[in-house]
Amino acid sequence: MSSLPVCDMQGKSVGTVDVPARLLDTKRGNQAVRDAIVAYRANQRLGTASTKTKGEVAGNGQKPWRQKGTGNARAGYRQSPIWRGGGVVFGPKPRRFNKDVNQKTMKLALAKIIADRIEGKAVTVVDQLALADAKTKNLAAVLKKFELSRVLVVTDNVSNELLLASRNLPGVEVARASHVNVYQIARYPRLLLTKGALSVLESRTGAQEAAS
Repeated sequence: MSSLPVCDMQGKSVGTVDVPARLLDTKRGNQAVRDAIVAYRANQRLGTASTKTKGEVAGNGQKPWRQKGTGNARAGYRQSPIWRGGGVVFGPKPRRFNKDVNQKTMKLALAKIIADRIEGKAVTVVDQLALADAKTKNLAAVLKKFELSRVLVVTDNVSNELLLASRNLPGVEVARASHVNVYQIARYPRLLLTKGALSVLESRTGAQEAAS
């Protein structure tokens, strides 16, 4: 078990927080991270693209012209795929792209991605993150003290002030610890966590169970 320094919103050290061994293990979980990201992105696809076949486009069975004597190639119907306005051959139809990942793999993937950020010294822990009002400059000032630009802010409780203050900051996203996913963490090179959020993430990865 190791520890991470904890700071207040002014950037001053206020102690440390213990980190379970599971969130420090970077030797396993690469495939789990890949599976989690692929599944997340696949599950975001609507799968609503649809084209009409020759049997679905408007038209009737009348021949455009007689079979012989016109000099044109033979044509049997206007819905032919080789004609403009005709049906589409092998076109997309509504389908589900959903992929399932079991709970054990998801826990491993989340633990692995957090462990990578900790090993790369890309995790900053604050005791709390409470803004007086929903002004962007207040959150920007906090991030500036920690020299953070592209960062995922993870808290145990996302306040309305924090959510509104982050909307106009490019490269900044706020997420709730109970809902943050592997894809979100992978998108950002830095993590800003509250102590409460770190505890929730430990619970979600099963680190507390493994420690006990």
